[in-house]
Amino acid sequence: MPSKARPGELRARVAKILADHASSMFSVTELAKMLGHSGGAVGNACDTLVVRGEAERVGSNPRMYRATSRTTAVAQATPTSPPSPTPSVPAPRPTAQPTKAAPVSRGRPLPIMRPNGQRYHPRALAQLPDVEALRRLREAGVAVLLYGPPGTGKTSLIEAAFPDLITVAGDGDTTVGDLIGEYTQDASGGYEFVYGPLVTAMQEGRALLLDDATLISPKVLAALYPAMDGRRQIQVKAHKGEAITAADGFYVIAGHNPGVHGAVLTEALASRFSVQIQVGSDYDLAASLKINRTAVRVARHLATGQQAGEVGWAPQLRELIAFQKIADVLGTEAAFANLVGVAPLEDRDVVAEIVTKALGRPVAALALGRQL
Repeated sequence: MPSKARPGELRARVAKILADHASSMFSVTELAKMLGHSGGAVGNACDTLVVRGEAERVGSNPRMYRATSRTTAVAQATPTSPPSPTPSVPAPRPTAQPTKAAPVSRGRPLPIMRPNGQRYHPRALAQLPDVEALRRLREAGVAVLLYGPPGTGKTSLIEAAFPDLITVAGDGDTTVGDLIGEYTQDASGGYEFVYGPLVTAMQEGRALLLDDATLISPKVLAALYPAMDGRRQIQVKAHKGEAITAADGFYVIAGHNPGVHGAVLTEALASRFSVQIQVGSDYDLAASLKINRTAVRVARHLATGQQAGEVGWAPQLRELIAFQKIADVLGTEAAFANLVGVAPLEDRDVVAEIVTKALGRPVAALALGRQL
């Protein structure tokens, strides 16, 4: 089993292979075999290189990578451990046939494809692209909690940062069995124990997202804490008291929506997440996505009022993307009326007033009209 690579070392080793065989492209599986590391770790290294413009991703099934003009520099700049015997390199793959990827822009990270096919546009975090910052924190074993209103892009960021992600959608009904596992009836009528997402992530060294973690009962979350502490081990009491020890790469990250009813960030939970990052909507991104300028301006106005305590709600990026889809189907008039209608009842009058001023005509919540 390979020794654990220092931060940035695996990325440099991947870059060296790509740079040494610039006319070829490689899959994650091929690179993992050549380097003797897990596919998850190598995949993260590849995606980090792409975000930094130091490699190019070609295709998605399977993910293929090749060198760019910046790959050689990163391969030479980062010191690595003494090399192991050089494994055989797969025959070069022709690069003329695949669909041409978007050109690499120097200094500006490229969008990252999420599992649902949507693109995530990285944002700045501690003078780094946010996805790279999260990956560095994972390498260092520092747990992160992202907090902010629903629809600001917390889950999108995490999905973009960690391709090996397993997600738990938390709520008040989440049980210990939902995390660790429970007995389930099989086809023969008997019962077998099926491991939950926590155990799977621990065994496979994957990232685990607790979405809406603060809606989960503290008693349930307590079953997770030993895996996050120095022990990195849990006991599955329901399955013969089996002890599960986390493999390298296991990482827990959480999302928290402070304004949601019942979301409580307890001291016990907060203490497990050393880094807590506020996530708001990127209205500049909304504008670059060609969302209606007036809608973006209204959202900015409401966001400013929300920060000042003048209103309790503002449209986030999710609502603005939905706005544009509605406008494309039903027209902008219906989209603005719907924007008023989706506002919480207690804020609807204020939202309607701001939209009315922006458009120069009265706007009410979207509603059915007279019979045709």
